[in-house]
Amino acid sequence: MFGISFSELLLVGLVALLVLGPERLPGAARTAGLWIGRLKRSFNAIKQEVEREIGADEIRRQLHNEHILSLEQEARKILSPVQEPVAEHSIAPAPAADTAPTPKEPVPAPTASPAPHDPTLPPRAP
Repeated sequence: MFGISFSELLLVGLVALLVLGPERLPGAARTAGLWIGRLKRSFNAIKQEVEREIGADEIRRQLHNEHILSLEQEARKILSPVQEPVAEHSIAPAPAADTAPTPKEPVPAPTASPAPHDPTLPPRAP
């Protein structure tokens, strides 16, 4: 993890033996092991808590997004106008390149036909 080799650990052990002495070294090693174990457990607990919170936040975000999408779909269903079928128009083929276009009569503009009278509306003025 930190890149400590066996020779470095041996050197630390020899210094601890010289500083603490043979009587106190086993107790100090046991105490150091307990503290290291507690630190590892604490870090793992914090790590799991953070991962759980991140997972919970992600789940909340997904549920919120799904709720928004369902509301959007409902709104589109309600607000979308009724689609009427579109009549297919036939398209005339383009004239051949070797023939000149023939003049056509002008097409009169379509006139507005009166809409059928709805009995729920008031009568129209002429």
